This record gives sequence, structure tokens and C-alpha cells, in this order.
Amino acid sequence: MNPLTWGLVPQILVGVALGALAGLLLPELALELGLLGQLFVGALKAVAPALVFLLVMSAIANRHESGSDGRKTLATIVLYLVGTVSAALVALLMSFAFPQTLALTGIAEGSPPVAVSAVLSDVLFKLIDNPVNALLTGNFLGCLTWAILLGVSFRAASASFKEHLQTCADGISDIVRYVIKLAPVGIFGLVCVTVATIGIEALASYASIAVLLVSAMLFVALVVNPIIVFVLSGKNPYPVVFHCLEESGVTAFFTRSSAANIPVNLNLAKKLGISEELYTVTIPIGATVNMAGAAITITVLTLAATNTLGIDVSFGTALVLCLIAALSACGASGVPSGSLLLIPLACSLFGISLEIAMQVVAVGFIISVIQDSAETALNSSTDVVYTYAIDQIGRTDTAGNQATY
Repeated sequence: MNPLTWGLVPQILVGVALGALAGLLLPELALELGLLGQLFVGALKAVAPALVFLLVMSAIANRHESGSDGRKTLATIVLYLVGTVSAALVALLMSFAFPQTLALTGIAEGSPPVAVSAVLSDVLFKLIDNPVNALLTGNFLGCLTWAILLGVSFRAASASFKEHLQTCADGISDIVRYVIKLAPVGIFGLVCVTVATIGIEALASYASIAVLLVSAMLFVALVVNPIIVFVLSGKNPYPVVFHCLEESGVTAFFTRSSAANIPVNLNLAKKLGISEELYTVTIPIGATVNMAGAAITITVLTLAATNTLGIDVSFGTALVLCLIAALSACGASGVPSGSLLLIPLACSLFGISLEIAMQVVAVGFIISVIQDSAETALNSSTDVVYTYAIDQIGRTDTAGNQATY
């Protein structure tokens, strides 16, 4: 059978297997082959800002007069926040059930935010960024702001202008599809360099906390998210949940970047039949504010730090931590390990010094090959899952019967 005729996911799995073998058997060659992964992620990041900008602008400019999509967009954003808080609560309960401690040895470098206000102000400045700079730097909040404003302004433009705008959006969508077809080769390169540089041994000493992190993320993906989809749609949630994990989660697991996975999610949302006017706005927003995996990471590692230091944490204080973790996670950048440097913000709630907190960050970087990959897979796939769930509200099934919510 010709491998080129296989689906994208089987091709990716073959790339993963070959990359792992190359990393183990030919580490020096694997490091060179890592260039393929860097090029793939770079291509995704290069096309994503322009894609978001044009798709959102075109969708708003060409949208029909209806308030339903606007309400659904707001509902999706609210659902993102609810899901992120729920994930932090899951992490809290699992951390209490299986308390962890850390071997704090090294001190990481960096200057993370030390207050929630720093996260909020950073978000506000990104919203009002110069449009050219937003496109150049991959600031998706800035791209989204200008796309919405221009889209609203262009609603009064001529029909021919709006048709040309849609043509440009379709053109860049085609480019995205070409890039996505290169995913097996790109992921092969990413796995090569990861296995060659990290190996398996480095993770052994932190296996327990890595297992807890991944378990919490799996619980959210396979239990919490399906419940949310079922409540909103009244349908069996697992087909769409597994589909999103397969197409979005697998790619995000290896790219480790929510921003780079935006084109993949937009393509998946289109395949699922979600309203274009909805997903072209909610998917880019989700890459910034829908951070269930990041909330889990922040909560688990912060509570592990308190256990290590012997700090008594009441359940009420832990609930406050959930809210801080969720808020902090919304400010996490859509790049690899973006959530780790927000851990000191949560640690400050318990009076943990910056020096100790940065040691916790160092531990996070050691297990990031597993933690950050699983975190991004959960974050990115959930963007599509929640958008799908909101899109199903008010829709009718194939028999023409309205679903019960």
C-alpha cells in the first residue's frame, strides 16, 4: 500500500516512530534532521498571523445580519474561562489526593510576571498593538483586534471588494493546507531532536509528578470536556472529542505551540462543519485564553512546591489558587513552555520566594518534553471541542428535530 495514500494521522505516527528510532540509534544525525521540525513549526507560525487576520476580517465583512453568531462567540469565550477554571479544580483535587514533592536543586533564569496586574496589562497592550507589528511578531490578540475593527468597517464596502477579500482569505487557507500536508516530515524532525537531546533517563527522577500532570490533563480531555459537550449538544460527545484529539491534539503534542496549531484547528473546524463566522474568531482567541492545560501545570507544580516546603494549604486557599492559576493561564503565551514562567505568580500567593519559585520552573523545564506537549495538546484540541459544543446549540439533527439542551 502506498504510504502517500494514508491519512494524515497514520503518516504522523510513522514519522514519530522513525524519529524516535533515529534519535536513539543515530543521535548526531537526528540533531541535524531536527531542522525539518524547525522549518515546519516556523512555516506554521509564519502563516498563522496572516491567516487569522484575513479570515476574521473577511468573515465579519461578509457575515449576514444576525446576532446569533455574536452571542455564540461570547458564549464560547465564557466556556473557555469555565473550562480553564474546571481544569485547575481537577488539578487541585488530584494534587490533594496524590500529594507531590520536588527535589529543588537548580535555579532557572528569567524574570516572570510577579502580579496578576502584570498579566492583565500585557494583554491590554497586545490588544492595541500596531497592526503591522502584530503581524510581524505573531501577536494574535493584536491581529484579532484589527481584523474585527476592519471587518466591521468593510461591511459597508462594495460587494466586489468583499468578494476580493474572501478570495484572499481562501488563498491563504490553501497555503495552510499545503503546510499541514508537511506535518509528518516536520514532526519526524521534532521527535528526532527531542529524543536525541533529552532521552528517556532525564525524566525518570520526575516520573511521579509528570504522571500526575498527564493524568489530570487526560481526565479533563476524556471526562470534563465530554460532559460539557453532552450538556450543550445532547449528543454523544466522544466522536468529536476523539476526532479533535486525533487531528488537533496529535499535531499540537509535537509542535508544542498553540499559536502554530491555529491553522490546523481552523482547518479542523471547517471539516466539522462549524460556522465559519464563529470559528474564525473563537479559534484564535482560544489559542490565547483557553489554557486548561496551563492551569493544570501551574496548580500542580505550585502545590508540589508548598508540600516540599511544608506549607499548610487550606482548601479555601487552594480554591483561590485555582482562580489565580486560571487567570494566569489566560496570560500564558502560545509558545512552548509558555505557562512555566507564570508559576512564580501562583507561588507568591503562599509567600514562596522568587528564587525557590524559579527552581520549580526549572523542574518544569526538565519534564517539559512530556508536560508541555500534553498541555498544548489539551489546550489546542479543547479550542475546537468547545467551539463545536457552542455551535451545536440551537442546531437541528439530520431528522430535523431540534436537540435538547
